[in-house]
Amino acid sequence: MTSLLLPPPQAAAAAYGCCHCLLLASTTVPARSGCVGRASRITLALRCLPITGHRLRSRKVACQATTETEPEGNGDEEDKKEFGDDASSPSVYNVAEANGPGENDSSLDNKDETTNAEAALLSSGDTVQDMDADATSTNGIQENVEVIEVASGSPLPGMKQQLDDSVRIPKATIDILKDQVFGFDTFFVTSQEPYEGGVLFKGNLRGKPAKSYEKITSRLQNKFGDEYKLFLLINPEDEKPVAVVIPKQTLQPETTAVPEWFAAAAFGLVTIFTLLLRNVPVLQENLLSTFDNLELLKDGLSGALVTGLIIGVHEIGHILAARESGIKLGVPYFVPSWQIGSFGGITRIVNIVRNREDLLKLAAAGPLAGFSLGFVLLLLGFVLPPSDGLGLVIDPTVFHESFLVGGLAKLLLGDVLKEGTQLSINPLVLWAWAGLLINAINSIPAGELDGGRIALAMWGRKVSSRISSLAIGLLGVAALFNDVAFYWVVLIFFLQRGPIAPLSEEITDPENSYIGIGAAILLFGLLVCLPYPFPFDPSQLTDMDFNF
Repeated sequence: MTSLLLPPPQAAAAAYGCCHCLLLASTTVPARSGCVGRASRITLALRCLPITGHRLRSRKVACQATTETEPEGNGDEEDKKEFGDDASSPSVYNVAEANGPGENDSSLDNKDETTNAEAALLSSGDTVQDMDADATSTNGIQENVEVIEVASGSPLPGMKQQLDDSVRIPKATIDILKDQVFGFDTFFVTSQEPYEGGVLFKGNLRGKPAKSYEKITSRLQNKFGDEYKLFLLINPEDEKPVAVVIPKQTLQPETTAVPEWFAAAAFGLVTIFTLLLRNVPVLQENLLSTFDNLELLKDGLSGALVTGLIIGVHEIGHILAARESGIKLGVPYFVPSWQIGSFGGITRIVNIVRNREDLLKLAAAGPLAGFSLGFVLLLLGFVLPPSDGLGLVIDPTVFHESFLVGGLAKLLLGDVLKEGTQLSINPLVLWAWAGLLINAINSIPAGELDGGRIALAMWGRKVSSRISSLAIGLLGVAALFNDVAFYWVVLIFFLQRGPIAPLSEEITDPENSYIGIGAAILLFGLLVCLPYPFPFDPSQLTDMDFNF
């Protein structure tokens, strides 16, 4: 999550974080007739905040200059009593976030007063436009409103934000959140900042994050029902816990123009075609001849069924884990690939996941099921003889493309496996290998792939983001030499690059047993994708050493 610090809606300066620079302008205006012995003093307080974040867009903030009236004679003495001996003049801070001018509801007199104030604000690295303050009075109170363009951070990733004034959290609610929902026993608030339609609270987390989250959530529901949603996250800037409260009505799953089931069905039909095509070598050599020889696709039915079964088991693993954890999934999209039959399925998470352990269970369940079935079928393919007695004749050098498959081939086939010598194998080996490869590329720790979700659940958002960038970079290098890697990195960039939507509570680490499963999946996928570098014939290694 990338947080952005914006001017607070309505609060005192001390309640909202650190300001980059502060300008106080004070002037005294003589009182008109009707206000005998009194003078008006306008105090203008503006503050410049640091602007950070990604995908910035313009928003407006209204800065208000508010007037005060005080007795002319004893003003200094009253200032000392209220603000101490060092206080020369009290200041009023009022920054209102709005799309138009703010309003002041209080009224003291029926006399109109008018004044003009001009303030210019400049800080290191940041330039704020000059502001002309025009004061107008309503019932004896001067109000100066100026519009400043500021930057707004991106909303919660994966959620559709409805930014409207009617759903913003009012100051009275913020005070209740600080004083009655949060507390010393859960999360002691030290500062707060606007975060899109909600508020981001900084402070000190007390006790175990999971227990504190439950207590805060319970209090929040008791006070406001289901009106607000709480997130307990890690601030990527300083690695400290933060709490984000957002109106629930602003959090909605992203919708698509085309119904999901219709698009998923279309992708599924194309995937069935590519799975059949992948297991008919004659058609793969000349793709343009496929539509003239559709009857040949039936020869690829057995291979398509085996590979499709591994993909299907993968998706069933996700579905079962989602039901156990209370996670809602969208319709799976099966992505076709003419090289390996399919790139697997893309499944959206519709609701908000509770914590990192639930995310890890969901993400790991699919590859765990797919790898398990694929590995068993691969072993059977090496052990069982071909059903027709001949099988599939291949060059053993193809086993160098996978460390796992090449190592198993060398272990189970022994001296029969030699480079340059044709080998007859059960086609089940290649069918299961394709299923393992599809699971492996989905286990790459990048973006919103299963591997990317596993990495976030195991190591947190900041570390997983770095691993994701590294993985995509390595895939980009591999794409220079491998067309499968090229198409996959393109799909990740356009469909699965992330970021992953925030979890309700992202601070608590998963149990070690689940972390072990996640690490095993990432390692297994790496073994499937890495090449086997050693020669199958030991005599070739001896000859190489002798020649050297």
